[in-house]
Amino acid sequence: MSTRAKPDPQFEIEFFEAVHRRCPGYVDVVGLLGGLYTKVGRIADGLKMDRKLVRLEPDNPTAHYNLACSLALSKKRPDALRSLRKALALGYDDLDWMQQDPDLEMLKDDPEFQKLLKQLKPQS
Repeated sequence: MSTRAKPDPQFEIEFFEAVHRRCPGYVDVVGLLGGLYTKVGRIADGLKMDRKLVRLEPDNPTAHYNLACSLALSKKRPDALRSLRKALALGYDDLDWMQQDPDLEMLKDDPEFQKLLKQLKPQS
């Protein structure tokens, strides 16, 4: 019987922070750190990494979507909606996830968010 250890987010964070110090432009590491920080509740650090990722990859729709999530978690509604609009303009199209993503909870009753969802819904 195999006993697999559960991933340790703090170990992963420390590992990727060390890589990031050596290679600050390593896009994959910036994205991973953003997600890890957010996962452990370090919202401000996650936001910093998401902003950096958008600077490194300005045409990446997922980077803009993740930035919108971090902005929403930081209670920056107008900025979150702006990033979400940019993500959609660049091709982000996962309607199902947008509707259930807990990171976007503060936006879900916003008319602008509902308008963005309607843009993604298939026309019948």
